[in-house]
Amino acid sequence: MTPAFTIDVAALDIAYREVQREVHPDRFATASDAEKRLAAQWATQANGAYRTLKSPLNRGRYLLQLSGIDTEEERNTAMPLEFLVQQMEWREAVVEAKAAKDDAKLAQLATDQRSEEKQLFAKLAEQLASKVSMPGARETVRKLRFLEKLGEEIDIAAEEIES
Repeated sequence: MTPAFTIDVAALDIAYREVQREVHPDRFATASDAEKRLAAQWATQANGAYRTLKSPLNRGRYLLQLSGIDTEEERNTAMPLEFLVQQMEWREAVVEAKAAKDDAKLAQLATDQRSEEKQLFAKLAEQLASKVSMPGARETVRKLRFLEKLGEEIDIAAEEIES
């Protein structure tokens, strides 16, 4: 099977449960210590693979890695100026909404963030499918990481307002 960004998440869930039934350490309770260790390793690998494939961002990173491309997220934060300005504006809006305890503003920011994320995931799917656009896919993954962090900040601000 050729790796692809677009997957059937329901089929992934079913396949994961099937693998878990086969390799779950409880099935090996009466097995030798070596078989128990092996089952634990299989279960750990299955869990890691599932988490990677379930998350579109992690799946994109993984597909880039398979193509020999490092996303450079930790050391390369260079982004187009327009994108960085948008990020700063959104972060300022989160701070202002939190200070004003404005749930409606935070909800709108979350909607905007998810909409932008959805567009970038569609773009990433196209880039990964073409194989020619891998450098662009690297930048798209980095942009998605920024948006993921923004979403986390919005969630934290909303939780703080609620408490």
